[in-house]
Amino acid sequence: MSKEQLKKPEAKQEAIKYGDIFNVSGELASKPIAPRDAALMQATENEALGQTQKGGPAALMQSAAALNAGAGLVGRRDISDVAREQGVSVSETKVGGGRVITESVGRHVVGQFVEPDVPMHTPATALEKDAVTIGEALEASALTEAGDKAVEESDAAAIQAAEMRATGRNETEAGGLGAAAQSAATWNTRSVGQTQKTTLSDVLTDAKEKLPVDKAVTREDAEAVIGAELRNKLDMRTTPGGVAASMATAATLNQNSYVS
Repeated sequence: MSKEQLKKPEAKQEAIKYGDIFNVSGELASKPIAPRDAALMQATENEALGQTQKGGPAALMQSAAALNAGAGLVGRRDISDVAREQGVSVSETKVGGGRVITESVGRHVVGQFVEPDVPMHTPATALEKDAVTIGEALEASALTEAGDKAVEESDAAAIQAAEMRATGRNETEAGGLGAAAQSAATWNTRSVGQTQKTTLSDVLTDAKEKLPVDKAVTREDAEAVIGAELRNKLDMRTTPGGVAASMATAATLNQNSYVS
């Protein structure tokens, strides 16, 4: 869920709760997001990842807590009993050539995403000529099981981010992949039958030829696409085999080729 989807509560409304913006259940779902909860998650993200993730759990919690406090629905020094008694955590698990980052409040997962396990900076000019390109990574998504899924807003956002990384522009190309993905996502929300929906493979087949410019995938490219996909998913988890996952894999392959 993006920050734009966080609505400032009116005076008589209830505070924004964890269940409103994260895919959680049980005791945490009904807890208002408090300022010290958000501060704890920000500090934990900074310690574990070196920075606060753009569009990640800490950023969303900060926005929600600020709105709650500004409306007088929570105190500025409030903390939920779950965060106080169970704490928050950011853990990392190595999977193949990448790492899975899991962020939790107590025992409840509020965000999970995959990142390529490569050094912080990989200049595109330093990569091998046969490195995997953004177009090829997008085509790979079409060939996975994710290729059969209906295009959603998170997929469209990831494809648009990938296209902008390829072109170096801060806008989608008219009639390009990003525009096609957004049209597909909009169409799918209006289509009732599953067979009528546009799939990832429908949009991404021959993606390399559909991009006006292509380039080798770097870590920075992968991170931008991962962030775009996560910010538009309620459960804050990347799709297995989806656009973000394919970009992460491509960045890892390219880095392995570069260092070998």
